[in-house]
Amino acid sequence: MSKADLLFLNNKAMEAMGVLDMKAVMKDAERVYILNHEGDVIAPGKCVMRWGKTVEDENTLGRINAMPGYIGGEYDMAGIKWIGSGPQNYKKGLPRASVTVILNDPDTKLPVCIADGTAVSTMRTGASGGVAIKLLAKSDASVMTICGAGAQAPTQLEAALIARPTLTKLYIYDIVPANAERFANLVRERFPAVTPIPTMDIEAATRASDIIDCVTLASEPFIKGEWLKKGALVMNMADYEVDDECVRRADKVCVDYWENIKHRMISTVALMWNKGEFRDEQLHAELGEILTGEKCGRENDDEIIYFNAVGAGIMDIAVTARCYRNALKAGAGTTLAFWEE
Repeated sequence: MSKADLLFLNNKAMEAMGVLDMKAVMKDAERVYILNHEGDVIAPGKCVMRWGKTVEDENTLGRINAMPGYIGGEYDMAGIKWIGSGPQNYKKGLPRASVTVILNDPDTKLPVCIADGTAVSTMRTGASGGVAIKLLAKSDASVMTICGAGAQAPTQLEAALIARPTLTKLYIYDIVPANAERFANLVRERFPAVTPIPTMDIEAATRASDIIDCVTLASEPFIKGEWLKKGALVMNMADYEVDDECVRRADKVCVDYWENIKHRMISTVALMWNKGEFRDEQLHAELGEILTGEKCGRENDDEIIYFNAVGAGIMDIAVTARCYRNALKAGAGTTLAFWEE
């Protein structure tokens, strides 16, 4: 007889339970930002296990990250995200990222669910971008540039269109032109209201855009602050993608989790902080402060706003917890006897 059951949810089960519902994931993201700001979380931070000795080595040899946490509120769930990143996996026909999420009962501390978290990770990162756009972009934003036409690009665009359905033109920049063309074809198929324009002229695209969304592995900046027009929102969603002038020109600097960003030490504003060129008091707000009304988001159409996201495991735990409870109601997934008498 089993005294403790464990539910296994593979990728198809997670899809059936709502992991691909971007509106729901954006709601999860907003709730996590609020609960984090209110202190109803435990977030020890990210443990990064790198191969190699430098960031450049990591971008070639890969890493595995462990992101434990507890999220309160309606989620009331503990767990951990375990994500491997193998940059050379494409040579073997394998995805770059693979994610496993383990959920633990916050009372007994026993594991209750093991789930594929690959879609969780891409969806919640897209949702983070969408929430930032909802709070920080011009209300009538119509032109967007996405830099990096990989796995993150579709979810960034999907969330952006939920936040700003006014978007009609999309510049797509990737150092591999074939990737940009491939994403453009997907945009034509999935988002017919948007005109995709693959481009290698990133300066012209940036100068024309209301939103510049960077989801790349860049180790050197390729977006210059002097290119940003009035009212632009520049989103530093991954690594060292934009130059210092993007931060200096910004009327507001906003982030998702400031302490996590400083700990990760890979984005532009974090590197500036480390050099003493950006101070804590210059930070305008975390998203949780804006969502609770303690700080304002965009106040006019002329503001240039810089946004940086690093993410947190509690976001993956929240999305997975929602899908897990949906699965319990639906009788979905595979139940395993974790602890037998």
